Amino acid sequence: MSGITIQNGSIIYAPGTSDAEIEAAARAATRARTAKVIFWRLVVLVVALGSWEISARMEWIDAFFYSYPTEIFKRLWEFIIEGTDEGSIWLHLYYTLSAALIGFFLGSFIGIICGVALGRNRFLSDIFSVYIKVLNAIPRVVLAPIFILVLGFGLASKVAVSFIMVFFIVFANAFQGVREADRAMIANAQILGASDWQVTRQVIIPSAMSWIFASLHLSFSFAVVGAIVGEFIGANKGIGHVIQLARGLHDTALMFASIIVILVVVLLAEFLMTLVEKRLAKWRPPAAGEGHG
Repeated sequence: MSGITIQNGSIIYAPGTSDAEIEAAARAATRARTAKVIFWRLVVLVVALGSWEISARMEWIDAFFYSYPTEIFKRLWEFIIEGTDEGSIWLHLYYTLSAALIGFFLGSFIGIICGVALGRNRFLSDIFSVYIKVLNAIPRVVLAPIFILVLGFGLASKVAVSFIMVFFIVFANAFQGVREADRAMIANAQILGASDWQVTRQVIIPSAMSWIFASLHLSFSFAVVGAIVGEFIGANKGIGHVIQLARGLHDTALMFASIIVILVVVLLAEFLMTLVEKRLAKWRPPAAGEGHG
């Protein structure tokens, strides 16, 4: 590849460069950029954690409130190995994720159905839109005490909070995705004799998939937040209960350790949803930054 040079991240090809050389150069440039991004991400992480540790050790910040990264990872290890008096980390995760996942799937499914239905039917949209706006204006977190009062301290109240956190996000994106569907494609399908259901299934929903997946990436973290908020108010198991217990004991390190556990779970779910999205939306052209770099 002697006829190929890279300047400021751009690949410059000499006349006569073969297609194979161009593809090889593009792959090499992509690998180099990925390695550079990973390196600087690690640099930012090390600098941030190092600054935090030094600031706490030098008493520039109060370690009682902020703890130390080393102490946090020590408590995280103890949490993983020993758990708490109420149970192991896996038991707490089971309780939190059970509520979050049930609320996520129910909220996503019903949100997509309602979003597509109202997006396709302007009459129904005009009737229900005002009520949806009113409900959406209510801060979802403040509904948690009501759900617990009505449904009790069990799983149902946590699922309800997670559901309400997810539903409006998914509904809004599905509704907007349907409204943004290509009208020319819809008209062509109708001219070819497609029924309303066929247009919805084969044109509208695929067109709205980008909007829907964008909401799913965001809504799972909100589902977890809903479950944890419910556990803050009333529970004897779950990560939210552990955080509340650590707050009562002024164990800042355990609070941060619990947050790291949730962070890892949410990032893993984000990774899995990205894989699913890529498999279900292979037809979609790559977004900016997903190409050769």
